[in-house]
Amino acid sequence: MQAFLKGPASISTKPVAAKEKSAAGSSGEGKRTKPIPWVEKYRPKNVDEVAFQDEVVAVLKKSLEGADLPNLLFYGPPGTGKTSTILAAARELFGPDLFRQRVLELNASDERGIQVIREKVKAFAQLTASGSRSDGKMCPPFKIVILDEADSMTSAAQAALRRTMEKESKTTRFCLICNYISRIIEPLTSRCSKFRFKPLSDSIQQQRLLDVSEKEHVKISNEAVSYLVKVSEGDLRKAITFLQSATRLMGGKEITEKIITEIAGVIPKETIDELLLGCQSGSFEKLETLAKNLINEGFAVAQLVNQLHDTVVESEDYSDKQKSAIVEKLA
Repeated sequence: MQAFLKGPASISTKPVAAKEKSAAGSSGEGKRTKPIPWVEKYRPKNVDEVAFQDEVVAVLKKSLEGADLPNLLFYGPPGTGKTSTILAAARELFGPDLFRQRVLELNASDERGIQVIREKVKAFAQLTASGSRSDGKMCPPFKIVILDEADSMTSAAQAALRRTMEKESKTTRFCLICNYISRIIEPLTSRCSKFRFKPLSDSIQQQRLLDVSEKEHVKISNEAVSYLVKVSEGDLRKAITFLQSATRLMGGKEITEKIITEIAGVIPKETIDELLLGCQSGSFEKLETLAKNLINEGFAVAQLVNQLHDTVVESEDYSDKQKSAIVEKLA
């Protein structure tokens, strides 16, 4: 009987050991760094790392030194560092422990109708905040509500926000982020300090891309980096994404302008020149063939119109009168 009782027990101990082993293995694997997109990996960790937006950085640095922070409104083209800047500042202000409790971030993908503003945002804003951090550093006695892509909020929701902003000014600061300031109602813009985020200069973008390339051991020529900057039009997020896509595509080989043209969906310069020559020739058959080739290649129409516009405006082969006539037709 004793042996009979021992038997299953001895059998059952093995799976337990195996389970423990597998649990230990899985926790060991969890320690490995998870692959994350380069855009997230190289997002600024503190305010000093934010590139090219000097006015905003100066204001935020003052608030980090203990001065009070106004309500903020960041606007400008995508990929210029609006969200990164406020997140980096919030991390520095509150430290990693308090960051989650003190910051409420709502994006366009979240529900942000009038009801949410009245309930969720208002409830968060009414909570009081103490002025101490676990690491002993000074911490501001307010919380931050970040409303990303605020230009997609309805006017009613923006109007509801206006009152909350005023009533909870003792405990909460708001940071609205948008691409088009014209879509934010006047009462909100007058309650915020407005900061325009400029498209990043070519030299700053090149420097950032070269830094990322160096850290990720990417082979890329200086010409290709310059072309990448030109293609991304001041949007650093787009540039880094293209760089990562090109790296994965090439698998360790050098990245060239041709590869970037392919990935970015840009129409090659030769094709644009050929199309303009076809237009000058006045031959319908030739133009029809060129148009069919463009359609078969699958290029985007908006991309074609934009590139044609830029080529015509920058060209020295046409008089001002000709340029204006062509651009009017393109429009």
